[in-house]
Amino acid sequence: MPFGFVSRRIDLLPGQPGPEPIRLRTLILLRWVAIAGQLAAVGAALLIGARFALVPVLGMIGVAALLNVFLSVAGARRVTAREVAWQLGFDLAQVAGLLAFTGGLENPFALLLLAPVTVAATTLPLRHLLALAAATLAMVTLAALFAQPLHFDPAAPVPLRQPLLVGHWFAIVIGAGFFAAYARLVAAEVSASEDALFAARMALEREQRLQHLGGVVAAAAHELGTPLATIKLISSELADELAEALPDRPDLAEDVSLLRQSADRCRDILKSMGGAGRDDLLIRSAPLAEVLAEAAAPHQGRGARIVLPAQEQTPMVQRDAAIIHGLRNLIQNAVDFADSRVTILAGDDRREIWVTVCDDGPGFPPALLPRIGSPFLTTRPRAEDGRGYEGMGLGLFIAKALLERSGARLRFGNGARGAEVTVTWPRDLIEAQSRAALGQNPEILG
Repeated sequence: MPFGFVSRRIDLLPGQPGPEPIRLRTLILLRWVAIAGQLAAVGAALLIGARFALVPVLGMIGVAALLNVFLSVAGARRVTAREVAWQLGFDLAQVAGLLAFTGGLENPFALLLLAPVTVAATTLPLRHLLALAAATLAMVTLAALFAQPLHFDPAAPVPLRQPLLVGHWFAIVIGAGFFAAYARLVAAEVSASEDALFAARMALEREQRLQHLGGVVAAAAHELGTPLATIKLISSELADELAEALPDRPDLAEDVSLLRQSADRCRDILKSMGGAGRDDLLIRSAPLAEVLAEAAAPHQGRGARIVLPAQEQTPMVQRDAAIIHGLRNLIQNAVDFADSRVTILAGDDRREIWVTVCDDGPGFPPALLPRIGSPFLTTRPRAEDGRGYEGMGLGLFIAKALLERSGARLRFGNGARGAEVTVTWPRDLIEAQSRAALGQNPEILG
């Protein structure tokens, strides 16, 4: 009668430590399948004339259903390894509780006590696996020693010598259905996630390459500043000396003038290089408003007006490529669906720093709010024509994955008009000290 559920590791980004379980929504769906299997097993047991304490059994199945309802409020977020371990522990305890009232190890479904620890072996870190293995050993021992034996009604249509055979048949059939449903759900999610995460990796690698290139440019501009200032100064002095010592050699004066013009040209190039090098990897901190402006820059002029917070009102934060790209995807989504305006708000207190991206479009469909952030889900109507469309939802999925990896929590909702996405970080994870990454180039006097 009992069933557990299974999970699968998904690596969101390369180079990140630790396992990444599947979405909470998938775990909830698998548990609903398990609950359906448990109810089917109860019905099968009654059909073959089994006698057991029906009220406690249905009560424990009801507790699993209540847990699913409670967890459904959290929506489509990804759960940590610890959360998966606790949920597997709950499933293990529920299975053991069902066995305690249905014959213990004599129950054909007792083998499913191994399901949670099997899942842990392929999904969770070693410490969680060992804890669940120890719990499984304890549950098996208790089921063997203290379970209530099964009794069968002699008047049942199935002869008394066959109920266990029929029970094994039902166990295999129901188990096959459950594991087939699990494999189908997880395979579909893994396929969608792998495609989406490949796009995320490519986008992030491009962002990091651009940052690296910008770092080389900014460093070159900084290093060339001092020798250029020296050339400018010496050429000015040389022009004065030539004018006094060799007034009859205008060709030399022209050469010195050309040298000074070239120095001026180099000065202008350095200024533009300094601007282009704002992505320098050495510049690891900036005001949050500057980070938001950098994230919004590619979407300025795309139709909707983007309103940014004032720089002096925002704290200094880390300039991380993943954070910038994640925010950029949120802003892109807002611009895509806004009627005319996207507003970006930022704030902080002693414990947290947050950013809210608001648009004045149609907003998120309320029925889909728990699923937003899943790959390949987009059903919001475009603001310009008001018609619904089906898309991948890849931008929000990538944004959610990147920002959650930085320690952020995301909340999707609707405001007075349009969609709102709030990203909140613990202050100690994102805050950076204000400092100049590179010194100032010496001023080149004209």
